[in-house]
Amino acid sequence: MQLRNLQIPAGAVFAPMAGLTDAACRHLMADHGAAWTVSEMASAKALTFGDRKSFALLRDPAPHGIYAAQLFGADPDTLAKAILLLREKGIRFDILDINMGCPAPKITSGGAGSRLMLDPALCGAMVAAARRALGDDTPLTVKMRVGWDADHMTGVEVAKQCEGNGADLLAVHGRTREQMYIPPVDAEAIAAIKRAVRIPVLANGDVTTAEGALALLEKTGCDGVMIGRGALGDPWLFERVRAALLGQEAPPAPTLRQRMEALRSQIYAMCEEKGEWMAMPQARSQAMHYMKGLRGAASLRRYCSMLEHFTDVDTLIDAVYRLQE
Repeated sequence: MQLRNLQIPAGAVFAPMAGLTDAACRHLMADHGAAWTVSEMASAKALTFGDRKSFALLRDPAPHGIYAAQLFGADPDTLAKAILLLREKGIRFDILDINMGCPAPKITSGGAGSRLMLDPALCGAMVAAARRALGDDTPLTVKMRVGWDADHMTGVEVAKQCEGNGADLLAVHGRTREQMYIPPVDAEAIAAIKRAVRIPVLANGDVTTAEGALALLEKTGCDGVMIGRGALGDPWLFERVRAALLGQEAPPAPTLRQRMEALRSQIYAMCEEKGEWMAMPQARSQAMHYMKGLRGAASLRRYCSMLEHFTDVDTLIDAVYRLQE
């Protein structure tokens, strides 16, 4: 896949997730074959106010692979100013992504995220402003949903507005905002969006296996898949999906030792990046995902919820090994 001057390798894309897709997480997924990774979303308005935390969410001095920075907001001029500020501050990114899919009330109450799905014309204006700020070389993508609710299935109209105003790719989550993350994704709604535009479309939602990725592609006719929560604790999913897309033999499943080494490495990188006091509370949820399928997983997850210091991670790993004997 080619996005402007950027050649995209084969593989699934790692989705942005607030509070989860920090640099340590993104690097891990990229190292296991994610085609590109996306930052946690940052507020365009906060960036224009000089908010340090918002800039920190996007700053990655040494990204692994192709890196996209994601912004959210509801005002085109503010979005453009934020993009120019990122350039001015020297924050490197290969792709700029606009969030039109977040269903969280604190985001939608301000008119941003999936609330934009109610105003296709504004979606187009947001994309147009971003394109002007970016210039012609940087790829511009949009993360969106199929609609706001059953009465406002605006995905096709929003997609056309985004394409017509300079977006290079759409990543479509197959649920409305009202549905949040249940029930199963609506593959036909994604397919309708794919048929309505000429730019590439990624299908997103519920992909946890390579077989599931291929099935979603077949149902939607999309150009690729975006994977989020399904890869947490299982970065090897990207290797399996890439092999499936290329028609190659599936790679071997990771050993228990490899899983625990990845867990330890990820949390260590988080502590190096943010400091232990900030990283460890966030590491608790990351650690829980590595417990999937293990003997004694329920008790191990309870221990994960109490992680306070990096040394606690080694104690957790020791407990994992004991319970699997």
